[in-house]
Order: sequence, then structure tokens, then C-alpha cells
Amino acid sequence: MKNLDRRKFIKKTSLSAAALAAAPLLTRGAEIASERPALGQYMGDFAAPKLETVRAAFIGVGARGPGHLKFFAGLPGTEVVAISDLYEDLAKKWGEEAKSIGKGERHKKIKLYYGDENKWRTMLDEIKPDVVFIATNWKNHAPMAIEAMNKGAHTFVEVPIALTMNEMWDIVDVSETTGKHCMMMENVNYSRDELMFLNMCRQGVIGEPFHAEAAYIHELRFQMEEQERGTGSWRTPHYAKRNGNLYPTHGLGPVAQYMNLGRTEDNFASLVSFSSPSLGRRMYAEKNYAGDHKWNQLDYQGGDMNTSIIKTGLGKTIMVQWDETSPRPYSRLNLVQGTKGALAGFPTRVALEGGVSGVTKDHHSWVQGEQLEMLYEKFDHPLFKRLNDATKDTGHGGMDGMMMYRIVECLQKGLPLDQNVYEGCFWSAVSPLSERSVASGGAPQPFPDFTRGNWKNTKPLGIIS
Repeated sequence: MKNLDRRKFIKKTSLSAAALAAAPLLTRGAEIASERPALGQYMGDFAAPKLETVRAAFIGVGARGPGHLKFFAGLPGTEVVAISDLYEDLAKKWGEEAKSIGKGERHKKIKLYYGDENKWRTMLDEIKPDVVFIATNWKNHAPMAIEAMNKGAHTFVEVPIALTMNEMWDIVDVSETTGKHCMMMENVNYSRDELMFLNMCRQGVIGEPFHAEAAYIHELRFQMEEQERGTGSWRTPHYAKRNGNLYPTHGLGPVAQYMNLGRTEDNFASLVSFSSPSLGRRMYAEKNYAGDHKWNQLDYQGGDMNTSIIKTGLGKTIMVQWDETSPRPYSRLNLVQGTKGALAGFPTRVALEGGVSGVTKDHHSWVQGEQLEMLYEKFDHPLFKRLNDATKDTGHGGMDGMMMYRIVECLQKGLPLDQNVYEGCFWSAVSPLSERSVASGGAPQPFPDFTRGNWKNTKPLGIIS
């Protein structure tokens, strides 16, 4: 044993154990199998040909879409060529806004499509954009992304990338056969603290990461007021009918990149999941709406809090929680534990073995509050340093603008994207897998390998300057 490389030994034995544990589960249905044959090129480190001018169409300009459109339209070398939305007023409003941003020099000929659920298909046929941004209700993400790629466009999709395993496999297959990007727009990966933690992990500050905690804890019951249009009109039925983690990617995306999951070192192996009772949504509906209101006609089955635990091939663990119902402050947890210390969020704090020079004497005390300034100065991600001034006034503290800037930059320079299609599928897969695990009393559910083994040759996300 002393002559064996410890990391290779652990990796080999852990992957073997995970495979043996998952084997009985893989017989449950073809849609979760990892053996779906490849139909095209692997997209893990894919770099598309350069686009000098990025011609973009936008599907959905209700909640998230307008923010994407506004910042995209303000970047050099961009052209908004079409907008599609179910509602005429929204399509016209944001078409005019894009023209205003263009100041008579760009975005002058924007074709608008509205009034029918399938107008976006007509748009793709007539306009043939280079890229399509999709910010619609969840059920439309996969069909729209697949159609857009088949029509020749790189596709950028709001979270989650899809709802079912079959949809995720279809997205992977179409991306590979068309040679078109399909990136799930996980904006939290561009938050200042998440970028700094990634930089610190890459520099080995906390040693080898072996456990992480991620969450989306965000009380959103007020969205139930949106009953005919808006997010609450279509998300509320999801909360009632589905029992699992319905929104995992904001917390999971960053910690997965800290741990290089799906990239060279390790990958997702299996998941167990449990939900609390379903209480809060029913109580809120009974308190705020008449007895015959449609929200009081729903049978709320989704637990208020879902807790899932992911096991990786190397045996590392990630706890992922979701709760959009309970009264408590917002949190993504954002914790990563390593052999030499821990990084944690909400509030941001750091503890290192031996302490942080000049601040703490050992790992029993957190560096937090004003004490963090010295760590920001030393470990702020170079991408944040470069883009913060240009993006800080965009949505969610600047992370939205930074994400859009990087998308356009990568397309114009012919660089691989910061998030590949497989990551979008791995992170989104937590939802259907958690639903299955909850329904089976917490039984382990295997992750399919959307990369078909190619993750071993996919470079970890670099510290982009």
C-alpha cells in the first residue's frame, strides 16, 4: 500500500464501490442509464468558431429575460435581432428598450413575435439567430433549447436546463450532433464570494475539499399573487405536485466547480433525498385566499424543506437543501470543507488550520465581517477584479452582467464556455433524482454519466483572468 498513489487508490476503489451500489438501480429504466450511445463530438472543452458580431434572439422577456437582454444589448459586438414572448406588451416594451440601448447604431431591426405559444418556432425559422437566450417557464426549457440547436443556434437556458432525465439526454445528444453550445445560465458561479472561494480552492488554501453544503433557501410565497401571468402562476403547481428538490443549481453549481465534479478529478455518483411534511404552502393559501380559490384546490404534496446528500465517485459528500416556503433569511449555504480549513457563506466566513495570519490563531475562530477585507485583497478572483466595475450595477449584485459578459466574450473569441452542457445536466439532475429518492423512502439513486466517461479528460475550470 505504501507504494500506491493514495489518490488513485481511493479513486479506483470508491468508483468501484459506487458502481456496485448503483448496479441494481440502473435496471429500473433506460432513461437513467449511462450507456446511451454517443451521436456526435464531445462538448466538454468545446470552442465554437468565433462570432465577430453575436446576433441574438430572446425567448421570454417577463422576469429574467429583460435583465439578460439589457446587458447583452449594451455590450460591443452584439445585435438583438428578435424577441418572442407570449404577451404583446412585453415583446414591444423590450424591443423598444433594446433599440434605445442601441442609440440608432445597433438593434435597429428587431423582429417581434407574440400572441401564440409557438411563435418562437416561427422566429427560429425566419431569423436564424447565432444564439438564443431562453427565459421561460421550466417545462419549455428543454424543447426550446433542442429546437434552437437543431436550427443552428447556440443556446443559453435559464435554470434548470430541463425537468426530466430524458430531456437532459436529448439536450446532450443534440448539442453533440449539432456542435452547438447549450449552457445553463447559472449566474451564482459569478458572484464575488463564489469566485473567491473557487480561487482559494484552486490555490490549495483549504487543502483537499471532501465535503460541501449547498442550498436555495428563499421564501417566495408572495409569488402566489401572480395567478394569471408571472412566475407564481406556473411555479405554484410544481410545488403542489412534485416532492423533491425543485431548484438545486444555485447552491450546487459553485461547490461542484470547487470540487472539479465532472472535470478530470471526480464525478457525481449517487443521491439520497428526504423531504419534510408539506405544511407552509397550504397554510399560506388558506390564510390569504378564499376557500374556493384555485390555490386552495391544490393538493400540496411537496415538502417544505428537502434535504439531499450527493456521494461522488471518490466518496466525497455534498448536502443540498431547498426551501422556498418557510419564513427564514435567504441562504445558499455555500460551504466547502477541506483538509486544511473551511470556506462558508451567509454570512461569509473562513476558518483555516493554524489560523489566518494577523486575524485568528487557529481554526476554532472564523474570519468574518471587516476581517475579510484582507482575504478579498489577496484572493479576489481576477475575473471579478477585471469586470466588477463594468457589471456591478447589473442584476443580483453584478453576477448577471458578469455571466453575460463572459458568454459574449467566449463566443467572440472562440473560447470554451465557463459552464458546459454536461454540468447543466448534472446539476439539474438533482431534481428528478431527488423526487425518485423521496418517493422510494430515501433509496439511493445513481447519476447517469452524461459525459459517457469523457469527464476524465475534461479540464477543471481555470482561474480566468
